[in-house]
Amino acid sequence: MRKFLKGRNLLLAMLLIVSAILAACGGSSSGDADDKEKSYKLKMSVTVSDSSTWYEAAKKLADDMDKETDGRVKIEVFTNEQLSGGDSGKAVEGLAKGSIDLTFNSTIIYSILDQRFGVTSAPFLLKDHSEVDKVFNGEGGEKLKELLAEKGVQALGYGENGFRQITNSKREIKLPEDLNGLKIRIPGITMYTDLYRSLGTDPATMTFSEVFTALQQGTIDGQENPIDVIASSKLDEVQDYLTLWNYSYDPLVLGMNKKLYDSLSDADRELFDRLGKEAAAYQVKIAREKEASQIEDLKAKGMNVYTPRDAELEAFKKAVQPIYDKYTDIWGEDLLKAFTP
Repeated sequence: MRKFLKGRNLLLAMLLIVSAILAACGGSSSGDADDKEKSYKLKMSVTVSDSSTWYEAAKKLADDMDKETDGRVKIEVFTNEQLSGGDSGKAVEGLAKGSIDLTFNSTIIYSILDQRFGVTSAPFLLKDHSEVDKVFNGEGGEKLKELLAEKGVQALGYGENGFRQITNSKREIKLPEDLNGLKIRIPGITMYTDLYRSLGTDPATMTFSEVFTALQQGTIDGQENPIDVIASSKLDEVQDYLTLWNYSYDPLVLGMNKKLYDSLSDADRELFDRLGKEAAAYQVKIAREKEASQIEDLKAKGMNVYTPRDAELEAFKKAVQPIYDKYTDIWGEDLLKAFTP
């Protein structure tokens, strides 16, 4: 009996020791508490320079996260795609794979991963900011979030590169026929190439760093970009005409690697959701405020700025119908409907 009691006491003692060790290490019941205290040093990539609204939003996210976690979560922001050798396509690929933790990139770049992302930039689909806000705060934003998740990206919020406008050095563009024969530099994705060919232009693709010189030398006649790019790149020095036709909307995705996001504690996920959404909304606000003053500055510098009338815009919409005939099946009718106001 003494041996039995001694053995039982030894077994109980061992169980108490094991329980103490598990409690110290943290079992499944205390996992969330431990995760809340985990420290992170994350890297975020931004396509453009530190003078951009993109960077200001990324910096806001980094500063807010640092403040709310007392330095437990650090985000280092890298501009000009330093983490991907200047290649935006490699940046979103790195984000999806987890070699980059967060990025701020245009959905045009995401089209490299999947052509369905091109639906957000479909021609003349969204006409103004009120329609943009309705779509991205509603079903369109949810559908985009689902598509990003498929690619390994968690959308924290949507920013704004803006509506893409067109400039040229030849003539005022009011109707589709005014584009005939113009050599226009465009982003290097198939949808834009098909679009500009359908409008009668000779589309050219080149890195944006080459655009100013090409315009200056007359190698190309024009280009298309949001107002911020046109103004900050001083294209008014080599372009005489600007048409504010809002032909294609260019949203930004404040994205986080989904595997990393899913590994966070509930509290940290909620923190990234809240601060990410706030940072993206801040970027949209300051980008829109900046754009209004930039348009006035371009006018003051001598650019001929034209805003097409409704009837003229209808003519452009009719001219680009072949794009919808070709790409609706690629984008998917349900996805296109979600982005239609």
